Amino acid sequence: MTWEPGANLTTVESHILEMQRLHPSASGDFTSLLNDITFAAKIVAREVSRAGLVDILGDTGAQNVQGEAVKKLDEYANRTFMRCVGKRGQVCALASEENEDPVFIAPAEGSGRYLVLFDPLDGSSNIDANVSVGTIFSISRRLSPRDRVSSQDLLQPGRNLAAAGYVIYGSSTMFVYTTGYGVHGFTLDPGIGEFLLSHANIRIPFSATVYSTNEGNEPDWGPAVREIVRQLKHGRAGQAETRMAARYIGSLVADFHRNLLHGGVYLYPGSRRHPQGKLRLMYEANPLAFIVEQAGGYASDGRRAILDIPPRALHERTPLYIGCRDTVLWIEQCLERAAGEPAG
Repeated sequence: MTWEPGANLTTVESHILEMQRLHPSASGDFTSLLNDITFAAKIVAREVSRAGLVDILGDTGAQNVQGEAVKKLDEYANRTFMRCVGKRGQVCALASEENEDPVFIAPAEGSGRYLVLFDPLDGSSNIDANVSVGTIFSISRRLSPRDRVSSQDLLQPGRNLAAAGYVIYGSSTMFVYTTGYGVHGFTLDPGIGEFLLSHANIRIPFSATVYSTNEGNEPDWGPAVREIVRQLKHGRAGQAETRMAARYIGSLVADFHRNLLHGGVYLYPGSRRHPQGKLRLMYEANPLAFIVEQAGGYASDGRRAILDIPPRALHERTPLYIGCRDTVLWIEQCLERAAGEPAG
């Protein structure tokens, strides 16, 4: 990307500092933590961009806590974020989708005020085919005294998040984040190595025009979900003007990013094989739900807002319906009506 004179040259670092000014009592720890995350993202972006040129494609031969094959880039991204994030004493705990247990950081210099959860490389099963992948992260504040941090500090509902964001590694690398004051996107200029503001104050359309779901799972869906997808295809209540196009990449960050910008809904319901859903509440659903609500959208597990779910475990799974507010609320209402109907 070449930035012409007069183009927006606001870097993500300067934008984060602007956000800090909304909190006059801020210590700067939160700002430096976000800067750590953007630095890690640049390192991962570099490796993703040359993955076909070095021995970093394919599986490691191991499985993660989810029982999934670990890609070499999964391992690299996980290691990079674990090493880069919170090195200035801002963090008391880190948790990764790739690791069974969180890492609690012993008190030392710094506030130790924050906890960071992340999915280091979402969609990595597609990386060998050169499909866009991404990183998802969330930041919350410690509730316990500094020397008594526990897993309960990590198991906070999404409403408690201080920030969330994702990085998409595609034809360009984008960093999208919110601290509760709108959603902003930055595109990496590889020539200068900086994320520059390219999408200020992102707002998702009220109603979706596309839907994203893995229709290969249709035999395992319940009748209510099948009917919802049928109406998305053929028109809600038979109205042809509400028909939607299908767009499914199979990489959550990529599907979510497109729907956020252009207006869509993403569905990963519970199924016969995965009654509780397949996506992770803490690492995927909560951060993206926080982002989409800040952009004017909505996320649900089919019964309630994702952000209101009280977590029970770090690797808990959930159904996910996320995107344009009107469409997700309609899906929620359809599922509620179906649940209230007598069996048979």
